[in-house]
Amino acid sequence: MSGTTTTRTIRGAVLNQLGAEAPYSESRPITIDTVELSGPAAGEVLVRIEAASICHSDLSVVNGSRPRPVPMLLGHEAAGIVEEIGDGVTDLELGQRVVLTFLPRCGECAECLTDGRLPCSAGSKTNEVGTLLSGSEHLTRNGESVKHHLGCSGFAEYAVVDRRSIVPVGSDVPADIAAVLGCAVLTGGGAVLNAAKLSSNQSIAIVGLGGVGMAALLTALAVKPSKVIAVDANEQKLELAKEWGADEAYTPQQAAEAGIIADVVIEAVGHPRAFETAYKMIGFGGTLVTVGLPAPGAMSEIEPLKLTARAQSVIGCYLGSAVPSRDIPKFEELWRAGNLPLERLISGTIELDEMNEGMDALASGNVLRQIIRMPAAAA
Repeated sequence: MSGTTTTRTIRGAVLNQLGAEAPYSESRPITIDTVELSGPAAGEVLVRIEAASICHSDLSVVNGSRPRPVPMLLGHEAAGIVEEIGDGVTDLELGQRVVLTFLPRCGECAECLTDGRLPCSAGSKTNEVGTLLSGSEHLTRNGESVKHHLGCSGFAEYAVVDRRSIVPVGSDVPADIAAVLGCAVLTGGGAVLNAAKLSSNQSIAIVGLGGVGMAALLTALAVKPSKVIAVDANEQKLELAKEWGADEAYTPQQAAEAGIIADVVIEAVGHPRAFETAYKMIGFGGTLVTVGLPAPGAMSEIEPLKLTARAQSVIGCYLGSAVPSRDIPKFEELWRAGNLPLERLISGTIELDEMNEGMDALASGNVLRQIIRMPAAAA
């Protein structure tokens, strides 16, 4: 069906203020509201959301460390079914399952010509102001504009997205798995494969075992390197990493005291102290890939002499240096072949109405990915 101007009423998780005091279960900065969603314009697609998951990038908007305009309908790690297709979109079919991706690529700017190394400049700009890649907006609440989160706004029953913000997957990929492909796996797995280019004769250390770090761990295990080392302050996550196949697991203090080093180090926390921990673990000629997003202005200390004397490299890596249309199918095939057990990333499910509590659980550091199954999916 071609795009229409029909507006539908949906339920979604709207963030109303930045930097509310935690716990969010008490301050409740997110409300589950009825909002109006206009139909897809040319080059856009209406997706019925089946499943979405809470990522630290959502929490970073809620706590104000990554400021965005509000009110904003949150959610960027999601999957669903194509319900309506705008004019000019010829490569999708109604009923297809798709993954939402939070950094669309225009395919025309200089950054898009770097094979994923740099984020699309156009996509970055529209993400900051809360529109789709074309600049269009589709959400209102009682006549007031509600901004799109990273071009997705997946914490809702439906979403209108730019065609360049979605990647189709096979119908055999469950919605829960499809959802985590769009951010956790692209970011963590992409850091391992695209930025670090991990090989089987190297050792790797993962610093930070959240959803992104654990996705990096699973991807590293699929490569079968010489050694996989897990580092986190949470003992439960260290035990989990060993259960999954990590050869060694340490707290940051234990890793420092033991002088643990690796050929490749992935920093997936987004905190200056975690970066320093990861930096000290780089072996001779080794590489540190940092994918965490610290608060603006956060600073770390390093010793530059070591970079030169030991021929080391530090690489910044956004969204796993990924091209979603290229990389999601690769991770999909690894999962399908049984080499990437992404089910392990899912800690459990919550209801849309429990979004504030879900943010608290993520902030506690005790969960990986909490899946929200949308009521529209059950219908």
